[in-house]
This record gives sequence, structure tokens and C-alpha cells, in this order.
Amino acid sequence: MTDQYDLIIIGAGPGGYTAAARAAGFGMKTALIEKGELGGACVNTGCIPAKAMLQATAVYKDLKQAARFGITVDRVGFDLKRMQEYKNASVKEFRSMIRDLIDSSKVDLIRGEAKLHRENVVEVSGGDGTRFLKGTNVILATGAQPVIPDIPGIHLPQVMTSRQLLKAGEWNFDRLVVIGGGVIGVEVATIFAALGSKVTLLERAPRLLETMDPMISDELEESLRHREIDVRCGVEVMAIKERSDGRVSVNFREHGSWLETLADRVLVAVGRRPDMSGVLADDCGVKLENGRPLVKGTYRTTQENVFAIGDTVSKMRLAHVAAAHAAYVVERLAGAGHTMQLTVVPNGMYVVLPVVPTCIYTDPEIAAVGFTEDEARIYNMKVKCGHADMSVNGKAILTRKQEGFIRLIFEAYTNTLVGAQIMCNRATDMIGEMATAIANSLTAGQLSMAMRAHPTYSEAITNAIEDALKGEVV
Repeated sequence: MTDQYDLIIIGAGPGGYTAAARAAGFGMKTALIEKGELGGACVNTGCIPAKAMLQATAVYKDLKQAARFGITVDRVGFDLKRMQEYKNASVKEFRSMIRDLIDSSKVDLIRGEAKLHRENVVEVSGGDGTRFLKGTNVILATGAQPVIPDIPGIHLPQVMTSRQLLKAGEWNFDRLVVIGGGVIGVEVATIFAALGSKVTLLERAPRLLETMDPMISDELEESLRHREIDVRCGVEVMAIKERSDGRVSVNFREHGSWLETLADRVLVAVGRRPDMSGVLADDCGVKLENGRPLVKGTYRTTQENVFAIGDTVSKMRLAHVAAAHAAYVVERLAGAGHTMQLTVVPNGMYVVLPVVPTCIYTDPEIAAVGFTEDEARIYNMKVKCGHADMSVNGKAILTRKQEGFIRLIFEAYTNTLVGAQIMCNRATDMIGEMATAIANSLTAGQLSMAMRAHPTYSEAITNAIEDALKGEVV
């Protein structure tokens, strides 16, 4: 017997559980299939564990620096096992909230391995045997998995992905080498440098966070070096070799020279790829391109009424992007208006602006949305750029968090905001205002009308607007 559903969702990460809850809210009979834990990689092995460890290490760092506020703290230390307990408790709480959402939405949560067949029949194999479901519509939200580069020695036990490293309960990180200078790499480097590891960060590209504004890359590299992290860009890792003392040597080539550095553990963080392993049956009509489902503009795959969302198809592998994809697809299926958008075409312009915020939880935090100045030039856009340095911000002075800046990009003739890059304390909280402004085509004048309280970090937004208005067109 085949159970009938209006919508079947494979994968219960941010895209999957968002789609399930929204679909049920529209009255659709919905099934959500998950072979592992609720929340996907974001909650269980990625975003939430990493941010929990970043929070723990930030508290540790602040305690060590308490004397500058006139506070005496004796014998400051850390217990990695107890930090893991805090992290695990945080993950468990997030999973519980998702379960409450699914239960209250009356979604059928089905545990097991899912395989999509033709005519939208889904085979589910689990501890209770095999059952078959048939969906009027199906959403693939299977997520992504870490890329393992083809480097000799990459499978040694000392070499780990972030999933493995963030589970470690024992200290084996006196010397840590991080391969990859993207978001995961710099966040993990920040965590372990704060705990006292000697960290070496190796990045193949000419700079860290290559997709972001060069000014952010430069300031980040300087900040990491200030924390005694050895940052090396433009290098190629050639081999990882095990030593008799249990450590490994990481051999790399830099500007034509062959070098090596020692490590107790090595983190590989060079990217992620869609996880489609075992999901598509032989008779399935979903075609893949470079390992990901081939989709049209509305996330439709090559099999009728089958959609793919989130990390399964997106180059921006972010939880909030997956949730936005989910909302878009379900609202379209329900014939409802869209509540969230990923891009916008500002009034009077002929460019498509991204309105997806990117956040990096280093110290200081980094957040960006829209165009950088260089990206604006690609579209022959004349812009005005406003800059505000956090060294003179009142709240930053009080908290002794004076690193960083706010940089705003305005289209020169309409003064419409088209981009924002923020690097400072609480940057990830402030970027929402900038994303809202871009999504609604707000101008510098309109942004200036909002009063920002004193003393706050967000006062620097006003300073950046004022700087842009008196600046030159570039």
C-alpha cells in the first residue's frame, strides 16, 4: 500500500523543516523524511556547534582580559569536555525546538533512508522495514557534505573535517593546521587560537574569504595575525605525512618554495558539495549536473513536480538561504504571495542585487550583503562609498572592541543603498537593517531619517552614510 501526500520532503535540515511547517500551515498533507537527527548539518555538525564553541571561547577570552575593566579573576582555565557538554546541550535544545515545530504543525515525521522513484514515489527504508509514499509534489533538501581533496595523507587519523573536530572531547590541539581560509576555516582557527593552540591557516587563494570585499580580507588577516595565527595565502598543500611521535607534517608550496609545518591535528575545510548519495533511484528522472540536481528558475528539477532547495542546489550554502528557498517553493505551490526574496531590482536600475546576508562569527564578527565596490564596477555602476571606523565609536570604546569598520555602497545618482560590509562587534546582528534597506531600495536620505541610539555600535551606520554623501563618485 502506498501512502498519499500533497508534499513529501526528503531531509529535515533548515530547508526541509521550514518547508514542512509552512506546507502544513497551508493545509497540505505533508511528510518529512529524515535518516539522521532533526536539523541537518546546520544544527548537528555545523552552524550551531561551531557558534556554541565560539561563544564558549569568547567568554574564556573575556575572562582572561577582565583586568582591563577592573575585575580580578583568579585561575582562569577551560575544560574541553565541559565545553562539549555545553555545546551538546545547545544542539539538543535546538533539535527539541524543531521537533516541537513539526509536532505542532501535524507533519508526519518518518525516519529512514529515502529513495526517489519515477512518478514521485518515495521508498523509505528503516528499522520498521520498507514503505512507499507517493507525493503530488516532492522537495529534495538533502544538504551537502565536506569536500575531501585528493592530497596524499588526507585520510590519516590526525586529519579531520569540522564535523569530527567539533566533537573532540580531549585536547590534541597544541598545534593545529587549518587547510582552507573560508568561513569554516577562519571560525575554527579563531576558536582554537583563543584556547591557546598554535594555529597555521593555509589558503590556496590569494586572500582569505575571496568572495568578500578585499578590505574585509585584509583586516581579517591582520586581526588573525594579531592573535598569533600564522596565515599563509597563495599556497598549495602537497602532502600530509605521519611522524613517529604521533604528529603529522603538512608539506606545502608557497611562492615556489617547499615548506612544512607540524601539527597534532589538521582540519580540512575546503568546501562542501551536494549530498545526493543514494537518494535517486535508477528509474528517477532527476538529472544531475556536477553532482547537483539540474534546476530551473523556480527550483524545479527535471522530474515533474520535484523541487530541490538549499545546499542541494545553492552555491550560497547558508541555513537562511535554505529556509528562503523552502518558503518560496511552498508558497508557490500554495498559490500564495511570496514573503521572502533573495534578489531585488532597485528602482531605475538594470541590475539584480543579492539581498542574502553572509555572516562570519570571528572576533570581530563579519557580515555583508549586496554588492561590494568591485562588484558594482562590473555592472558599470557609479557609486559613492561611505566608511566609518569603529575606533571612534562610543560603544566600541566602552567594550574595548574597537577593531573593524562599516562600509556602505550607494548608487551615485539616486543614493540608493546597494551594498554593506560590516566588520565589528555585533556585525551579524546589524546586517539585518542593511539587508532590509537593500530589499526595499532605501536611499541614504531615508536611512538617515532613522535615529540610532547612543551609545551603540549601529551609530557607525549613520557615520558611514554621512561619509558617503560627502564623498566622490567612483
